[in-house]
Parts: sequence; structure tokens; C-alpha cells
Amino acid sequence: MTDASRGFGWRRWRNRKIASRGFQSWASRFPLTRGHARREGERLFDLVSGFVYSQVLYAVVELDLLEATFDAPQTVAALADRSRIPEDRMEALCQAATALGLFDRVEGGYQLSALGAALVGAPGVIGMIRHHDVFYRDLEDPVALLRGARETELARFWPYVFGAGAAENPEVAQRYSQLMADSQALVAEETLRTIPFEGITHLLDVGGGTGAFLAAIGAANPGLKMTLFDLPAVVPAAEARFRAAGMADRVTVTGGSFRDDPLPAGADAISLIRVCYDHADETVRALMAKIFAALPPGGRFIVSEPMAGGARPDRAGDAYFAFYCMAMQTGKARSQARIAELMREAGFERIETPRPRRAFVTSVVTGCKPGAT
Repeated sequence: MTDASRGFGWRRWRNRKIASRGFQSWASRFPLTRGHARREGERLFDLVSGFVYSQVLYAVVELDLLEATFDAPQTVAALADRSRIPEDRMEALCQAATALGLFDRVEGGYQLSALGAALVGAPGVIGMIRHHDVFYRDLEDPVALLRGARETELARFWPYVFGAGAAENPEVAQRYSQLMADSQALVAEETLRTIPFEGITHLLDVGGGTGAFLAAIGAANPGLKMTLFDLPAVVPAAEARFRAAGMADRVTVTGGSFRDDPLPAGADAISLIRVCYDHADETVRALMAKIFAALPPGGRFIVSEPMAGGARPDRAGDAYFAFYCMAMQTGKARSQARIAELMREAGFERIETPRPRRAFVTSVVTGCKPGAT
């Protein structure tokens, strides 16, 4: 018998034992196992009821209760009147939010907890939660989503905002461009903590949106010259951002499509920030080949985005972002190892996959074009 088959046999025995109602009852009473049984039961219940927790969070955000309870405790009556919600139902919502750690019970009322305050202070997270109404509808029938048997709202949404349609409704484009820009601040912060930018003189950010990532990198590296390349619809907002940041003389904003147009020349480093997971492998391969050709010998290539865990799946990459990409119907969450493999196929060397500090924000992979350092 092989080691692998022995492992399968042990897991089969374990699973049958744990699935036994009699064993579960015994384990919940036995002093050495009852603590573990209780914790596993709570984990299982959280999986079963997680969709309710997310909707409680959505309601708290949508009713602006984080702001209402930020500075001082509020009574149920005051929150109910403010939100036009019956008092008994507002009390149920506040109790649920307290159970989830968002509120503290204080002096007969409710006030924002430390966790709730952290939520308020996290750039872009509130916008993501508000945006989840679209994602929730796409997940209403997850089996149909997995089978590719239905059209999704996210598939229609993102191409509209960042494609030609954005010019027809700039208010909608602005709303969701802001969502992306706010969350880019977290990605830039984490990327700066993960890899050094010393030695780079000119950074080209491909698909950089309205420039939030480059603005953060530029603020941390005052001597850095930068170029942003993205669709023409986002150029005016990007130029406005750099003017406001006092960086207009350091940044060139170029409109174009990385699918159809050549990349701007002259950079000794090129970044893709939350771009690869929006696209299929063939698109990513073609883009990496373009980047390889555009870089000088020794030029650096940086990919930063939420990634899957590969051999060690994690919740952020393999559950949330994997299904988000599935609903977008254009890309997929990849592991650091898979990104590194695609980089090698394109010709890059000295590929590094630093351990992410906050994988739920972003992970980073870097490589260099062979040649002079």
C-alpha cells in the first residue's frame, strides 16, 4: 500500500467517524474533545449563516449607522427614527451588528466598536460593500454561475464603466472609478511595504485607471518619473489627480488600449496593478510579451493584485476574488506561482514571490528582463 493510499484510507475513516451523529454527541461531552467540538461547530455554523452576516453588514453601511454611532452612543429609538426603521427591527439590527463585532453596547445604546472604526478607516471598503448588491445578485444561483449558464451583472458592469460607454454616463463612471481609486490606496501601501522601488527611474503603470497607485508611489519616491497608460475615458480624471497632487510635471498620461496599441516607451519598470485577474490567460500572455518587449535589458516587471493561494488556498483569493472574477466572466484569480510561471514564459528572470503581509489586500510578484542590471 502506498503512502498516498494510506492517507486516503485514514481520511475516509476520519470522515466517517466525524460524520457519525453518535461520535459528535460523545465528542461534545468528553472533557478532552468538547472544546474542539464546540469550536468546530461554531465554524460550521458561521459557514452556514455567513450570507446573513454579509447582509447585516450591508444594511449597517447602507443606513449610514457607522457614521451615526461613531462619536457617541445612540439609542435604538434615535437610530430607528433616523433610518425610518421600526424600533423592534432596528434593535434586531443593532444586536446583530454587536454580535458581529461592529458595535459595542454602551449606556443603554450602541456605539461603533474598534472593528467598526477600522472598517470606516479602510480606504474603499465601504464602497466595496455598497457595490456588493450587484455581486450578491450574481451569486443568487451559484451553481448556474459555476456552469456558466447565466449572464451576470458584473460582466455587463465593468466593461461599461471603463469602456466606451463610460463617456455616455460620466456620473456612473465617476462613482465606480472612485471605488477603484479608493481601494488602490491600500494596494499601493501594501506594495510599497513588500518590495523596494529604489533604482527605478521611470515607472510605467499599465491599466492604471485614474492614477491612485502612481500617485501613492510618486509621493513615496519624489524623484521618480512616471507614465500612466489606460483607456482614453479615464485620462481626464487621471490628469486632474496628478495636477492636484502637484505631480503633473512628473507624470505623462497616455490614452490607449493595451490590447491594440503599443505601450509607451522609455520606462525601466512596468507595473500591472489589479490587471491580470481581470483577464484570461491568453490576454495576460500577450500583455506580458508586450511588456517584455517594451522594457530595456535589466528592466523590472511588477504585478500586484489579490491572488489565490495555490497549494494553500486562502479565503480572500480562492473564495471572494475567485468568484468575483468568475462573475465578471473575463478573468480569474491566480496564485503567485501561476503569475511567476506566466512571467517565465514571457522571458523574465530573477522572479520573486515575497510573502504577502496582508494577502486579502494584495500579493506581489516581480521579475527582471535579462541583461544589464
